[in-house]
Amino acid sequence: MPSLKRGAPVPLYHQLKASILRDIEAGRWRAGDRLPTEDDLIKRFQVSKITVRQALRELAQMGYIRREQGRGTFVQGPPLEEGPRELKSFTSEMRAHGFLATSRVLEQTVVSAPSDVAASLQVPEGSAVFRLHRLRFADGEPMGLQTAYISMLLVPGIEDLSFADASLYEILGSRYSLFAASARESHQAVPVPEDVAALLRVPAGSPALAAERLAVLADGRPLEFVQSIMRGDRYKIVLDLTPSTR
Repeated sequence: MPSLKRGAPVPLYHQLKASILRDIEAGRWRAGDRLPTEDDLIKRFQVSKITVRQALRELAQMGYIRREQGRGTFVQGPPLEEGPRELKSFTSEMRAHGFLATSRVLEQTVVSAPSDVAASLQVPEGSAVFRLHRLRFADGEPMGLQTAYISMLLVPGIEDLSFADASLYEILGSRYSLFAASARESHQAVPVPEDVAALLRVPAGSPALAAERLAVLADGRPLEFVQSIMRGDRYKIVLDLTPSTR
C-alpha cells in the first residue's frame, strides 16, 4: 500500500479506502482474505481510528468487505449489478456472474392464498397455491431469501419435487411447459429483520433490497409471484438511462 498524502484536498479516509480498494481490485487481496486489523492499519498509515473506521465502513457499504464481530474484516467480491435485463431465474443470474447457485429449501408446501398473493395471481383468496421458500446462495455465500407462489391449477404435483439444486423456471418449462414471457419487478430499501439476519449472515438492521416480482405467461395469465429480500451489500440496482426526446 502506498502512503497517504497529508494536506491533500482528498480526505485521508478516502485515500485509505481507495488504497485498499486498489489492492482488492488488483488481486492482492482476494475474496475470503482477512484484512489487517484496525490497529495494524492505524500503525501502517499513521492515521486515527476514526479515519480507519470510516474507510472500512464505506468499503463495507460498497460491498467489497464484510466485518464479522470477533473475527475481523474479510474481503468479498464486488456487489452484483442488476438492472434492465432478460427475465432470468436466480440460478441463471448467478451462472452469468460465474457463480454456482445453490439453495436451502426452508419450506415447500401447498397453502391457502393470502389476499395479496391471490390478487397478484388473479385467483380467489384462499385458493390452493404452491409456496416455495428458499435461502439462495452464490458459491456458498447467502445472497437472499425468496418466496415464490404459483397457483396449483398450473402445477399439480409440484410440491413433491426437489428444489435443492434445481431452478424453478427450468422445472416449470421442462415439466409443465410453462414459460414466463415477461415480468414486473419492484424494489425498495429495507433493514434486514432480526429473524432473517442470521440466515443471511449479516447484522440485524443491515441494508437490504426487498423485491416483488410478478411473472406472466404469453397470454397474460399470472405465472409466479415472488417476494425476496436480498443482501444490500451484495446487490445493487443499475439503470441505463437515456435522455427524453422532448
